[in-house]
Amino acid sequence: MPETPPYRDDQSDGLLAVQTAGDNAPALSISEISALLKRTVEDRFGFVRVRGELSGVKRAASGHLYLSLKDENARLDGVMWRGGAQRLGFVPEDGVEVIATGKLTTYPGRSNYQIVIERMEIAGEGALLALLAKTKARLEAEGLFAPARKRPLPYLPRVIGVVTSPTGAVIRDILHRLRDRFPTHVVVWPVLVQGPGAAAQIAAAVRGFSALEPAGAVPRPDLVIVARGGGSIEDLWCFNDEDVVRAIAASSIPTISAVGHETDTTLADFAADVRAPTPTAAAEIAVPVRGELVAGLADLHARQQRAVVRLVGLSRERLEQRARRLPAPQALLEGQAQRLDDLGDRLRRALGHRTGLAAAALAQRAAGLRPAVLGARLQQGSERLAAQRLRPSLVLQRIEAARAQVGALDRVRRSLDPKAPLARGYVLVTDASGQLVRSRVVAAGHGLLHLEFADGVLDVAPGAAPAPASPARPATKPRVAPPGDAQPKLL
Repeated sequence: MPETPPYRDDQSDGLLAVQTAGDNAPALSISEISALLKRTVEDRFGFVRVRGELSGVKRAASGHLYLSLKDENARLDGVMWRGGAQRLGFVPEDGVEVIATGKLTTYPGRSNYQIVIERMEIAGEGALLALLAKTKARLEAEGLFAPARKRPLPYLPRVIGVVTSPTGAVIRDILHRLRDRFPTHVVVWPVLVQGPGAAAQIAAAVRGFSALEPAGAVPRPDLVIVARGGGSIEDLWCFNDEDVVRAIAASSIPTISAVGHETDTTLADFAADVRAPTPTAAAEIAVPVRGELVAGLADLHARQQRAVVRLVGLSRERLEQRARRLPAPQALLEGQAQRLDDLGDRLRRALGHRTGLAAAALAQRAAGLRPAVLGARLQQGSERLAAQRLRPSLVLQRIEAARAQVGALDRVRRSLDPKAPLARGYVLVTDASGQLVRSRVVAAGHGLLHLEFADGVLDVAPGAAPAPASPARPATKPRVAPPGDAQPKLL
């Protein structure tokens, strides 16, 4: 740093700055003094570890993390670039006490200093538990741990998905227990179960199982087990990650959380449908014991056979009891056989009596069929027929009456014939459509008229100029044809 020049009494305040020869304290620009301060702070505090409570945590769209560290008396701004923020093993929140490792620097834009954080850890197990309780309360308020969200596990899953480390003892214990109880197809999704990136892999595995198609190349599990062995709260922290908890809660497949030992509890246990105290217990919960199922089926089969045999025996006993109460078949037919014999005897007697009566009636009627009787009846009929002779006068009277009636009808027909007057010089006038024309005015409006005489028809066309009017003649009342007569009327 430049040394401070000694105070000179011979200098007096003036309007213009005086630059004397040999002056070793030249005026610096704001940028220059800011750069000097930045280098000085970074050289002096190039590596620091700061303990404080997080405040004003904000994650920018670029992924950078901006926050403040504070204690009872002071406050220090901090920034964590995107790469370091992505490697954090927890979600930073206000009120969490952390230890931040990085370097101090200045920000010339606001003339303040800040810490550039390269690594950030929770300050002690107490602070870690406080963060856990705070996250649990927030997620529980959203309803992710509600009992109503829990789903029943399938009784006998065909495929079980396991999210765990492929190299640990957990997967071996699960496979061994499943093989002993009920051999089942297992699909393992290998993930990290501790350290940076573990939470992201676990969440992706849970979502990946839900995204599998039922008929795809990889069978879709009926049940998912999220498992890990025991460890400290720091070792199990990835199962408290909010992303993991939300993935388990949103899984479309029922899940069992088997993280740690029986005394270990993570947020994944609250989000899962069932919590198992250990991975081995998760395998026991997932499937029943095959031997017990076989024994149960055998017992049910034996009970079924005993029930059938007992039912058949009871039915046979009831049938025998009812059969003993029935009368003998011969006893049922004896009365009917006797009645049949009686009716047969009565029928023979009735036929003989009926035949005798018919023979007597026939003999009585046959007595009236002698030739003498028939000849007398024929003679009587002939005499009556001869008495009924036909007289010609009666027939002739009826013929004359009919002839007179026919002549009268013919005279009426001739008088009503509309063409009879044509022989006396009358003419029947019709238009081209055959309609009768009754007046001169109507006749003048037609282009062609048909004049029917007694000896034929003549077609005429009325002249353009009307003919002189003839003296008016008294109109004669036309004769009205009888009903049903369709002949036209005469003029």
